[in-house]
Amino acid sequence: VMPMPSRRKAIAVVSQALLAAPAASFALGGPQHKVGTSPTRTRTALPFRPFTQVISDVDDTIKSSGGVNVAGVALGGIDTQFARGDFYPGVFQFYLELSLFPVEQINESLVASRSDDDVDMPTISPPKVSVLTARAEEFKAALELKDDSKLAVAFRKAGENAGIEGWGLGPVLYGSVAEWIVQEKKGLRKFNSFEQLVQQDPSGRIIQYVWVGDTGELDQEAGETMLREYPEVVKAVFLHVVSDGPVSGPSIPAPKLINGRPVVFFRTYVGAAARAVQLGLVG
Repeated sequence: VMPMPSRRKAIAVVSQALLAAPAASFALGGPQHKVGTSPTRTRTALPFRPFTQVISDVDDTIKSSGGVNVAGVALGGIDTQFARGDFYPGVFQFYLELSLFPVEQINESLVASRSDDDVDMPTISPPKVSVLTARAEEFKAALELKDDSKLAVAFRKAGENAGIEGWGLGPVLYGSVAEWIVQEKKGLRKFNSFEQLVQQDPSGRIIQYVWVGDTGELDQEAGETMLREYPEVVKAVFLHVVSDGPVSGPSIPAPKLINGRPVVFFRTYVGAAARAVQLGLVG
């Protein structure tokens, strides 16, 4: 276990650097540049980007719902391409890479700048994944995503396989029975849950977000609302294209921009990763 004083020191160094640097230095893939009003007094922006926290739906995004429904009401989603409960190939690695990329840059800077007295300074871990789900809070006793759930264990294992202890499932914000009865409310509920999450850093100077959902249950509405209302803190929206039809599935919509931020549609997480590389979200 790392000494607490060293951990606090590392976090303090990063936080102070992020808060001190000009906001423009955090642009996606943007070069370092100088900011100043006086020709004799300029400063170079620190090469830190905000941390990336992945926020995600569960059913038909991380794992297949199987398209199960009761009396015409979907129990989580519409996807019939995979069996109910199957995790989509590559999903956990994709989330880890998104979370890890800015942290790797910060850790490299910490190592390069440490003195001989800082040999025990720990590295910074990537933020855990937050879940915004339409699962009803009233049914939490049966539907809660616990630390020993199959989902949480799979997240932790992905981190451990990469040598990162403690990474995995973070805050989970639930829906309500109302969204199960009135399906059209699901997108708004997830956006409202996102607004709660944003309160940990409304400025976006220290932490920003990537929303990953699917095309089956109003995740697109939630993501596009995030980009319209909070473009300064949402880096991108990724939407898994799902279908209750033939194996070939629907065509993949073209990507688009909302407030200068990308909305990406994908069928596989390999495809999502390729787009993330092009956007400078992963290395």
